[in-house]
Amino acid sequence: MTKLEDHLEGIIDVFHQYSAQEGHQDTLSKGEMKKLMMRELPNSLKNTKDQATIDKIFQDLDADKNGQVTFEEFVVLVSRVLQTAHENIHKE
Repeated sequence: MTKLEDHLEGIIDVFHQYSAQEGHQDTLSKGEMKKLMMRELPNSLKNTKDQATIDKIFQDLDADKNGQVTFEEFVVLVSRVLQTAHENIHKE
């Protein structure tokens, strides 16, 4: 049986798969963030192909406004997606 810790490690691994592609290996650029959202969350986030939507999400996550999303900032997105998924399960 899978433990919650295995899923947490999986989230960390996904972050690093994308963050290591360009620039600093521990932050996501807007391009890396777009790839991650399109490939990993295509059903959870609407309009991931729309650049304006990507820009809005990125700006919301980039709390320190340095043009990069840290893991701590990324966790906010994971939390929001998880909360929405939870709400959707209860609607079904």
